[in-house]
Amino acid sequence: MIRFIHTSDLHLGCRFGNMPEDVRGRLVEARHQIIENLVKVACDHDAAHILVAGDIFDTETPTDPIWRQALSAMGHNPEIQWWLIPGNHDSLAAESLWERFRQHAPANVHFLDTDKPIEIAKNVCLLPCPMPRRYPGRDLTAWMVNTKTDPQALRIGLAHGAIRDFSEGGLESDDIIPPDRAETARLDYLALGDWHGHVSVGKRTRYCGTPERDSFRNGGRGTCLAVTLDGPGIEPTIEIIDTGNFCWIDEELQLVPGQSAVEEFKALLPPNRTLLRDYMFRVRAFGRATLAEQSALRVAAELAAPEFCHFILDVSALETEFEDADLDAIDHAGALRVAAEELSDKAQDSERSAEARKISAAALNRLYGYLQEGQQ
Repeated sequence: MIRFIHTSDLHLGCRFGNMPEDVRGRLVEARHQIIENLVKVACDHDAAHILVAGDIFDTETPTDPIWRQALSAMGHNPEIQWWLIPGNHDSLAAESLWERFRQHAPANVHFLDTDKPIEIAKNVCLLPCPMPRRYPGRDLTAWMVNTKTDPQALRIGLAHGAIRDFSEGGLESDDIIPPDRAETARLDYLALGDWHGHVSVGKRTRYCGTPERDSFRNGGRGTCLAVTLDGPGIEPTIEIIDTGNFCWIDEELQLVPGQSAVEEFKALLPPNRTLLRDYMFRVRAFGRATLAEQSALRVAAELAAPEFCHFILDVSALETEFEDADLDAIDHAGALRVAAEELSDKAQDSERSAEARKISAAALNRLYGYLQEGQQ
């Protein structure tokens, strides 16, 4: 029997260049803290091994402090054995990085650069698939099929890459990992990396997801997996464990005319307001709303935003419901009323392109918002 932690895609050194500067620093620090979080999970679950399925670093050229501090954190608890393979972001092509990494690695950190079986515990054989370069051009797990190990030993695969289930438009490639590789290679468990969200491919194959989320695409907190193998051929016991410091939430706000956009918006906010500092929160508005409702929604969002680490209100897909009352609120007559009516007409002109109508509607919303702010 063995229990281990399956993780991947640490992406240490990620700079988060698309984020505001004040947010960026917090995310970078949280990513380094991943190592400490994973060690704590291993200790809490009585796991002596942490398997990292690629992309330890975000690039092939992390700064010296990034990889040196990572090794220090991994070596802090010598009882936890780290087993690492490079991924597409930090492949074996980064020869200088991995040479220095090996030289400074403590005894409990094992960098695996060859596709050969290695016994990580008594009767436990690890079959690693290190990435030789960013685009290997072949299925790196194929060698497992004909590789023999002790029949009494557990077989654990460790790989980084995509499987056919995730390819878009029926895309086929020579480096795709077959979804049934655990069965064809007689693996008791196949630990995969590359997909940043947790995905169950089969009873014996999982993507663990990144331990610290980095986008709204895979929401919630980062995760790892605590995997228990009780013997060859026995189905593994797998527990999903939260490890991330930040929680990424992506909410849809569907609106219809006559509905209170503000009340619907407030209903989406997390009920526990004490933890919002660690939330990355995005609200994407859809449907239709009047100028008044859209203005009120923006004000409500502006009031809520400072409570979060990062907040986005996306109204790009929200269409405007035009009402005379909204135009009256701009002006009953005069130049502003003329401008408002012209923008309203252009926004509703079916002969114009959708993009042009959207620009006119956005300009009208901006005009309405400016005037409301001036009145307040």
